[in-house]
Amino acid sequence: MSNFSTGLVKVTETYAPMIERQLSGNGVHLDPYGKQCVVNAISAINTVLESKAITWNDDKLDRNNITQILMNIAALKLNAAASPREVFFQIRNVNVKAKPSDPDNWRKQIEMGIEGDGNDAILARFGRNVQQVRPYWVVREGDKFEYPIFNGLQMTPPTWQPTGKGDVVRVVYPIIMNDNSIQFFIGERDDVAKNLVAHINNNLMNETFGILPYGKNRHDASPEQKKQIAAKKAEVLNLAKEAGLGALDDPELQGYISPAWSEFQSREQMLIRKIRNNIVKKIPKDFGSAFVELLHNNTVDESYTTVQREIAENANSEPIDVKPEVPVTEQAPPPPPNPQAPPSPPITPDPMEMPLQQGDMFDQPVTAGQERPGF
Repeated sequence: MSNFSTGLVKVTETYAPMIERQLSGNGVHLDPYGKQCVVNAISAINTVLESKAITWNDDKLDRNNITQILMNIAALKLNAAASPREVFFQIRNVNVKAKPSDPDNWRKQIEMGIEGDGNDAILARFGRNVQQVRPYWVVREGDKFEYPIFNGLQMTPPTWQPTGKGDVVRVVYPIIMNDNSIQFFIGERDDVAKNLVAHINNNLMNETFGILPYGKNRHDASPEQKKQIAAKKAEVLNLAKEAGLGALDDPELQGYISPAWSEFQSREQMLIRKIRNNIVKKIPKDFGSAFVELLHNNTVDESYTTVQREIAENANSEPIDVKPEVPVTEQAPPPPPNPQAPPSPPITPDPMEMPLQQGDMFDQPVTAGQERPGF
């Protein structure tokens, strides 16, 4: 009787050993928990694909991107099955270079994002001199909160009396270090305005503001139209910077903001998540491997991800013909004759260097009384 295995099991048996070999080749040991994280990530990705009626064998699916994501999952040990979630996945359509056999430019890529608890897991596992990450404080407007006071190296800890009233204004992370000292890392609500501007900037990447006709994208714009699009984009970003978090309620800007930011039921949770991410990213970490550190930076840095996505979309989109320019060497004109210089004497040829003309000796006429040599 043959052993039956589902498609998901076959996918797992294909990717899991490959991920382990690639990490081992870079000096990273994959422990049992890391392997379980890979299996959970494959299951979560499969759920996302099934929701869009996409199979693992779909020609439009970018499987190289999935391999890179699973390597990030294994190296950082992010568990997609944890509760609260540490990582999430979504599908993004990416415009790539068309093949001659396939003129369609669009491919489907899996995109990974780290939730707030995922950053906490990374901090607890790789934080430099971090012994324990304690539960964070969510401070609201109606709470009584006093900031820590520093006197040289001595610190008076902050105090917090929660009431549960009002909007969230800050988040505090108490962290126990290896020397049993406690440090408090604080993130403010107003600092999230920078994250919101970056979010709007990302959503404006393919926006043409009605400058181009219907059916055209920003790659079809002329140089003059590109200047108009850039000017309009700068105008929107400046408006968002001046408004701060008030941009969430600005009718002119809400069209460029995702519902997860602007909707009332999810706004506060989004702000709390961003405050937490801003705190955790600033705390030093020691990954013990340059390869794992590179994977972490590529995953966490939103600007890096945005730039790489834009490069992938625009790479090889326009042919560039480079014609080498042959440098033209100008010959200097001959110097004018100097009237004061004495004339050059005529050159007398050296008889030893003159070429011998065959037959000259016999072709010359012989005068009377002269004999030919050898006769």
